[in-house]
Amino acid sequence: MRKTVEAIYENGLLRPLEPLEGLSEPCKVRVTIETVEPSVHPLAKCVGILPDEDASEMRRIVEEEFERVEENAW
Repeated sequence: MRKTVEAIYENGLLRPLEPLEGLSEPCKVRVTIETVEPSVHPLAKCVGILPDEDASEMRRIVEEEFERVEENAW
């Protein structure tokens, strides 16, 4: 049988994220390790690229130009 499952490596142990159906105990298996890169939100690279004074100016403009929505208005 060949099956790919995701697992967490923690405290020296691999912990599968789903049940390992079809295996009886004790069962010798061969494990191949492939790390999975965490997904990054597309906008994460934009965080912190504006100087503070530019960000403040941008916030001021937004607050002046757009109507504030009351929390209970919805």
